[in-house]
Parts: sequence; C-alpha cells; structure tokens
Amino acid sequence: MSKRAVCIISGGMDSALAAQIAKEEGYEIIALHFNYGQRTEKKELESFRKIAEHLDANERYEIDLPFFEQIGASALTDRSIEVPTGGLGEGVPVTYVPFRNGIFLSIASAIAEKHGAEALFIGVVEEDSSGYPDCRESYIRKMQEAVNLGTKEETSIEIKMPLVALKKSQIVKRALELGVPLEYTWSCYRDEERACGICDSCRLRLRGFEEAGAVDPIDYH
Repeated sequence: MSKRAVCIISGGMDSALAAQIAKEEGYEIIALHFNYGQRTEKKELESFRKIAEHLDANERYEIDLPFFEQIGASALTDRSIEVPTGGLGEGVPVTYVPFRNGIFLSIASAIAEKHGAEALFIGVVEEDSSGYPDCRESYIRKMQEAVNLGTKEETSIEIKMPLVALKKSQIVKRALELGVPLEYTWSCYRDEERACGICDSCRLRLRGFEEAGAVDPIDYH
C-alpha cells in the first residue's frame, strides 16, 4: 500500500511548497483546505483548488469553520480590526487567529486517521514568520505527541514541517526549484483581486522574492 500524507494547503506559498515536498517524498496527497471566514477566503479557496490539481491530489477536503468569525479577535476574521500595514512589528500581531493551527491540525489528524495516512504536512515557518505562537517547532512537536495519544493504537502520525527553519527567500528558491506554481499562490491578508503589497504577509513575500533574486508572478496594487 502506498504511503499517504494529509497536506494542509492554505493557498499560500509556504503550504504549497510543503505539499510539493510531500509529493517529492513519494506520498499520495490528501489535500486539505479550511474556509474560516478570513478576508481573502474566496481567493484562497481558488488558489487551493489550482494547487491541489497541480499536485494531482487523490483526495480533497474543503472544510468550513464558521466559528472563527464568531470568536473574532483577529484582523483576518473580524472586519472591525484593521489589517496592519505599517511594517513588521514586535510581538504577536493582530493578524494572529487564536489557536488556528491547533484546530487545523486536530481536524487534519482526524482525516489522517480515517485514511490511514502516516504523515501530516504543514507549512509553518518559525524563523522568518510574523511571530505567531502556533508556528513554533516546539509547539507542533507537542501537538504530534497529543495526536498520537488521542488516536487508535495502530495510528501513528508524524507532523512534518519541512520549512520551519527556512527564511522566506529560501522558500522562494526551493519552490522555484521544485516547480511549485507560485502564480497560483496567494499571501495577501487584505485583498482578493490584486495583492495590497503593504500588509505583513505581502511584505514578507515581496522581501523573500527580492532576496532570492526572483520576480513574484502575482499582481500587486
């Protein structure tokens, strides 16, 4: 039986690369995407579908999590909180969605157990990210421990985070090397038609391309 991996794919560059790495490692891809009331939900879903198609994913899940809007407390899910555009600051930014990755990984683990998948791929980046606590390697390792304690005895899931120690420029270079369709990816927190170029996520992405000596294929304002 071939080995399977559940890949959480947001539609962004990092998760697209993580899923491509899973494919390179010989896993059958189970592509997983969440609609959680984020500002760019429609665009991210469109990106996910194109990336899943490119990966020739065997199974595809699009899961709606409307309660994130009810919880709010993040500029991504609460329209009354402005997405910051003043550059990358210190501490945890207002774009952090409370315990999002924990919830995503829990659902991904349920899907992995259903399909007998042995790995979960998530595109978290610790070193060069926006300071989200749920992107830390130490946290993901603890989640793996909890997942395996809370599933059947024969279930053994490894949570792989191949990008966790990379800088954004290294991610761009690796994505280009592996033929990730970066023109399908979306990083902007604010807009769906053309990327704003000034939110934290756009800044990180643009800086990554610049440092990698490459041209970002998506449109910006």
